[in-house]
Parts: sequence; C-alpha cells; structure tokens
Amino acid sequence: MANRELDFIDILEIHKGMMASYSQTITESDIEAFASVSGDRNPVHLDERYAKKSQFKGRIAHGMLTASFFSQIFGTIIPGRGCVYVSQSLRFRKPVYIGDTIEARVTVVDVILRSRRIIFETVCIVDGEIVTDGRAELYQPEDGQ
Repeated sequence: MANRELDFIDILEIHKGMMASYSQTITESDIEAFASVSGDRNPVHLDERYAKKSQFKGRIAHGMLTASFFSQIFGTIIPGRGCVYVSQSLRFRKPVYIGDTIEARVTVVDVILRSRRIIFETVCIVDGEIVTDGRAELYQPEDGQ
C-alpha cells in the first residue's frame, strides 16, 4: 500500500500488518510555513545563527511538522476519506534538518470493529533511522461519511 492514494478503505478490509507510507523532503519554506501556521517561532527552527550554537548545530524542523505527515496518510491512504484522528502519542528521537527526506510510515496493530477504531504504529524515518515514533487511534465512520 506504500504511497498509493485511495479514497476509502472500509474497516472490514483493514487488517493487522497493513502498512502505508508517505515521503517528503523538508525545505526551508516547509519550516517557515509550519512556524507561521503553528505560531511556534522557536529560533532553533528559524534562526541559523542561533541554531548553530545549539546542541543541534543547525536549524531543525518542528517535531510536529514531521508528525503531521501521519495525517496525510490517514486522510488519503488508510483508512482514507472521512476518518477522524482520535489520539496520537509521539516520541521525538532525533532531529530532522532542512534537506532531510522523511518517510512517514503507519502500520495497523489492531482493528476494533465494534467501535470502528483502528490502532496504528507510527514512525518517521530519515536515512534508515527512526526520528519520530508513536501510536495513533483513528475512528472510521460508516462509508467514510
């Protein structure tokens, strides 16, 4: 299912182990746009001179920017149209820099039919290393409505 956009996958067709992914290279404009939308104007994201003196030795992307790629997968690939994000836990393990290509990957770990909930393992990977991980819970309404 990697990088395949679908309109909607019914919960009855979703099973443990299903996986989907999305990749994007982080640009300076991505970081600036995310800072504008989120209001997070921390200089470690926006000020090269400040960031060079930090433990990161350069500007880094917002952790929540990387995590937002999960939403792209959930809304357009699995489960798709109409799903509702219920919860997300996150751990930011390593910094992400301008020019890094992130692969966001979600894997189904449980399907709860009676409440129409799907539990996912979520990871963001850069150069084979996990930079962000966690778990997400999604609700899927009937027929994606």
